[in-house]
Amino acid sequence: MATIQKIALVFTIIGALNWGLIGLFEFNLVETIFGNMDMIERVIYSIVGVCGLINLGIYFMDLDENKH
Repeated sequence: MATIQKIALVFTIIGALNWGLIGLFEFNLVETIFGNMDMIERVIYSIVGVCGLINLGIYFMDLDENKH
């Protein structure tokens, strides 16, 4: 499960950076990379959203219980 958690964290960080760029500079990195492809953008944002939910679950999990 640690690999999935790390992948989810990477996507969440990318999403957070994109929202930071939108908020600060009105610059959408996803739109810039993929152009005006609404379906691809929706898929990317959905993946980031699911990864955020995975990270929310990690927040409430006791990570110390997994250490030996």
